[in-house]
Amino acid sequence: MDIFARITGVKDTPFLCSKLKSFSYKDFDAALSEKTTFILQIDPTKQIALSSWVSPKRTRSYPYSRVYDTLNFSGKKATIIPILKDEGKQGDRDFLQWDTISLMSLLGVYVIIS
Repeated sequence: MDIFARITGVKDTPFLCSKLKSFSYKDFDAALSEKTTFILQIDPTKQIALSSWVSPKRTRSYPYSRVYDTLNFSGKKATIIPILKDEGKQGDRDFLQWDTISLMSLLGVYVIIS
């Protein structure tokens, strides 16, 4: 049996999103060090919901909860994902996977590779 499908978009209504704190673009560094998910106020009319990952691996640091918190935002959403995390000689190397970017695209979240 062959099953073929085309996903054209994901429609959802998030219910359990945390309230996001707003930061001015001038305080971007402070916002990244203080919060993992926040709203970046570019000017009085433009803002973007940002989330950040500490590792490209999706199962270690639970980054989906941070991304989920941005889904209730009506404007543009983006997430910052490191492309590589090397934990040293005895540690693992984690790489950004293509399906992570694909999932973010389906959710309407832009990916900023860091």
